[in-house]
Amino acid sequence: MEVVWEREINVKEIVVSPRPVWKCRGCPMYGRRPSCPPHVPSWDETRELLKHYRKALLVKFKIDTEKFEEEKRNILLWLLRKEHEYFREGFYYALALFPGNCNLCDKCTFEATGVCKMPDKVRPSIDAVGIELSSIVTLNFDEPVLYGLILIS
Repeated sequence: MEVVWEREINVKEIVVSPRPVWKCRGCPMYGRRPSCPPHVPSWDETRELLKHYRKALLVKFKIDTEKFEEEKRNILLWLLRKEHEYFREGFYYALALFPGNCNLCDKCTFEATGVCKMPDKVRPSIDAVGIELSSIVTLNFDEPVLYGLILIS
């Protein structure tokens, strides 16, 4: 995993709609992880939440697709560390959003029991809460990359 770039963006540029959530319904992880619908705030709630933020950090990560799960886990941990850094700097409501479903644990207990081992670390997926990633970045599906987002202030 490599950070390609970090960009501060105006939250007003972010489009929120039901479209990404509907795409989630076709994913095999739908409903199986605490970072995915229907276990996350709705797109309407996200739209309301974004009214209370002015800026966000968009991060592009290059990944080795041969080690996808490990690379993604490293990205989630990186986003959580960065969120915590913002918190320590006085941005108490900084909130990371994950690229896709949570894979912090090797074996997800939530799938079997409905109880997450790390509820303090799980964050919603960008798509799961209705954020149209394409509204803030040009997507190229030939690139081996993932995007993370941290709402800052």
